[in-house]
Amino acid sequence: MAHFAELDENNLVVQVRPGPDSDTEEAITARTGIVHKQCSYNTYRNVHALGGTPFRKNYPGIGWIYDETRDAFIQPKFFDSWVLNEDTGVYDPPAGKERPDEEIVIGSQTEIKWSEDLQEWICLDKFGNPATWDRSINKWKLD
Repeated sequence: MAHFAELDENNLVVQVRPGPDSDTEEAITARTGIVHKQCSYNTYRNVHALGGTPFRKNYPGIGWIYDETRDAFIQPKFFDSWVLNEDTGVYDPPAGKERPDEEIVIGSQTEIKWSEDLQEWICLDKFGNPATWDRSINKWKLD
């Protein structure tokens, strides 16, 4: 089954829907009068999950951008400090600030998220208590 992203006048993805493999983006665009671009359900960060050939770097969601120059679907930029990875089509944190692999358990739940103010990853427990990633020792530090 093929998938097609419907684009607005700014190449913003407004909808993604499946279609028959026999359909083409040109045919759907001609039929509807709305630009459509084919995408691969199994492609993310320019890798095909089933070992196939990645297509247009990412399977888009609503709010993603189709970049004509790159012929790729580009993730929205959530943080000003993050930089577009040209290979993957997604935004990465600043160099040296990659997401920590190590999980911490505080109470029974954790949420790891980027703090633009601190320019670092923070971890919140179910009560909102923070821990920050200490890069000097590669461990979470309770604040």
